[in-house]
Amino acid sequence: MTLLGIEGTAARMYFDSFTTMLSPHAAEFAAEFSANGRNRRPPRDPINALLSFCYAMLTKDLVAVALGVGLDAYLGIFHRSRHGRPALALDLAEEFRPLIADSTVVGLINNQEIGPNDFIRRGGGVALTPAGRRTVLQAYERRLDVEVRHPTFGYRISYRRVLDVQARILAAVLIGELLEYIPMTTR
Repeated sequence: MTLLGIEGTAARMYFDSFTTMLSPHAAEFAAEFSANGRNRRPPRDPINALLSFCYAMLTKDLVAVALGVGLDAYLGIFHRSRHGRPALALDLAEEFRPLIADSTVVGLINNQEIGPNDFIRRGGGVALTPAGRRTVLQAYERRLDVEVRHPTFGYRISYRRVLDVQARILAAVLIGELLEYIPMTTR
């Protein structure tokens, strides 16, 4: 439980400062997010809608990767396993949220690729329009294609491939081939 408390505190601090990464032209989005904080089901503002959509895509990709390397995406290490909840994919997603999902959201907003007309408000929630979803999907796919230097192996690799490599490292740790799991970092 201590780890969950630390993670919760860190997440709260991170999202309290999230809007500092946004350009001044995003003041309306930033003000609404700051007033609401991080929320979901349903997201109550555009930034939360973007974050939730990107997190869902990342989790979906990590379920596929986990299954592809022979792991059960539903048996977690930190996230509790529950029926229908891909706990291991959620565990793996933790290190990639800022690198892939959050970065996609910040880029969409700062580059003015997405705006108020890309959202629908109803029933106290905010959702992306079909055109907004297409825009986010394109930005997310572009982010997955970005190449970075893998900190453990030193070669250039796309984020899409990093997802697979990190799942393979985790599998090697779980069966005792490697002693520790080293998360993906960029700096």
